[in-house]
Amino acid sequence: MQGFSSHLFWDCDRVKLDPKRHARFIIGRVLARGTWADWQELKRRYPTDRLRDEVIRIRVLDRKSLAFCSAIFKIPREEFRCTKQPSSSPAP
Repeated sequence: MQGFSSHLFWDCDRVKLDPKRHARFIIGRVLARGTWADWQELKRRYPTDRLRDEVIRIRVLDRKSLAFCSAIFKIPREEFRCTKQPSSSPAP
């Protein structure tokens, strides 16, 4: 993934990362471990609507990233998937 900090994808084959198929993974990794320059690169690669839609669906976001995304996209924190409790349905 050219353009991003080398430390972001140290644990995977950068050549096999498909920006379309793996968008949520890439966005999540940048939010969790990226720099401001990495965030700017995300904004160059993905339309704002795509960023917003993917961020809402990320399962785990730290508090700082959640607050940042909530402010940037003007979305209440409660609408993010990461703030939802998993269903507690009994096992069959």
